[in-house]
Amino acid sequence: MSLAELIRTSVRGVSANTLRAALTMLGIIIGVASVIAMLALGNGARAAVEARFRFLGANQIQISSMMAIDDGEMVSAGKTLTYEDGLLMPEQVDLVDRVDMSINASIKARFQRATLEMNVLGATPAALESMIGAGEVQPVDRQDGEALTLESYLAQGRFFTLAEVLEHGPVCVMGSQTATDLFGGDDPLGQTIWVNRNRCEVIGVLAELENVDESQRYRNNPNLILLMPISTVIQMFYEDEPSVQMTAFITDESRIDEAKAQIKQYLRTRHEIEADVNGEYQDDFNLTTRKDILGAQQEAANTFSLLLAAMAVVSLIVGGIGIMNVMLVTVTERTREIGVRMAVGAHAKDIVFQFLLEAILISVGGGILGVVVGILSIPLAASLNQGMALLQPSSIPLALFVAILVGVLFGIYPALRASRLDPIEALRYE
Repeated sequence: MSLAELIRTSVRGVSANTLRAALTMLGIIIGVASVIAMLALGNGARAAVEARFRFLGANQIQISSMMAIDDGEMVSAGKTLTYEDGLLMPEQVDLVDRVDMSINASIKARFQRATLEMNVLGATPAALESMIGAGEVQPVDRQDGEALTLESYLAQGRFFTLAEVLEHGPVCVMGSQTATDLFGGDDPLGQTIWVNRNRCEVIGVLAELENVDESQRYRNNPNLILLMPISTVIQMFYEDEPSVQMTAFITDESRIDEAKAQIKQYLRTRHEIEADVNGEYQDDFNLTTRKDILGAQQEAANTFSLLLAAMAVVSLIVGGIGIMNVMLVTVTERTREIGVRMAVGAHAKDIVFQFLLEAILISVGGGILGVVVGILSIPLAASLNQGMALLQPSSIPLALFVAILVGVLFGIYPALRASRLDPIEALRYE
């Protein structure tokens, strides 16, 4: 039997009962659609993780205080990370180039009759560089491909200097919305505002900014901000030494593990942490690198992908069992036809190929429809995964290959059973 005739015979066999074939395809459709959605969700989860932590470069180490629960409140489990810890670190840790620090405080800013209740951000002189590196906000008038510079983030004036940080300078830099709310259309440079009960000179105004992620633009306003030297914020608004958020920048990213060890030793000395009888340290701080964060998040994303893959496999197995069941029924119904074909010279392999091809046609038809359903379901999958679901073109042939494989694996037994029928007994079958 030629290949063309074999295909025509198989197509006629499948189309003889289209409703049954369509119902058999359902399991394959669901399984293939699950494979497509699973791969899209897995890729989206990985992309979301990378996008969420892209601000943390390969040469950066985040340093935070270890927290514990005391009477239902989160408190530092030991000594806090102080401003002095970060200030002295570059001098005493060889592989640390600089340390960015920040702290927040709730304040009331006032100029004449205008008053704003907001948070002030205490920062270092490198705060603008960190803002550029984070890539989370950009000037609203930025053109595609335009390089971001410190000047593009400043509309007026300047940023505070290291000397002003070390000297607890009473200076501040405003966001564009803060300047508008306090001064209207007047020039704020050189003016003095009251921050709580402290005088503060305005030395700069940031350019109007917007979130790079459009989904975040209606959740927070990056222009409603007030920046002051971190030392000034601590001196003005805190009675006790607060815990400071730090990011250490390493001189050589290939030696980041060595840098972590140096920072640990430095902080253990500063915080007077000694080894116990087992030689272990009970640190009151955490060190986190981009590798640490991405590793943990990617492991969670892979676990999620495996769960979805298991669901897809179960659906495909169910679909494959449906194909086997239908093909066994088909062999029984067409026993006399098989006997006739054998009587006129058909070989066992011709019978095997005919029924195997029918099973493959059902699985491929279900696979194609499953791909369509899977692609159409990606927007729904994205809504369940914070808007992240990315379809890779390679997943489409992979899904079709899986569908063909299911047709072969679950169609081979009915095909072999048909080829092993006794021609004489088959001709007698009613």
